[in-house]
Amino acid sequence: MARRPTDPRAAAEAAFKAATTPTDRVKEASAIPGARELVSLRIDRDVLERFQEDGPGWQERINAALRRAAGL
Repeated sequence: MARRPTDPRAAAEAAFKAATTPTDRVKEASAIPGARELVSLRIDRDVLERFQEDGPGWQERINAALRRAAGL
């Protein structure tokens, strides 16, 4: 049986699409109650410094402040 020639560009695009297409598994993971999401925020330097003053745990303190501000 003869091998079909493979187009490297088409193979690379197919691999990229497979790696970047969301799956149901990702949706299930985000539906876990109480799960946290990794996000990127732009925060003013002075605000960040204020939360970091008390040392480790500053991310949790920012989360708590955001929850209060959101009324949660």
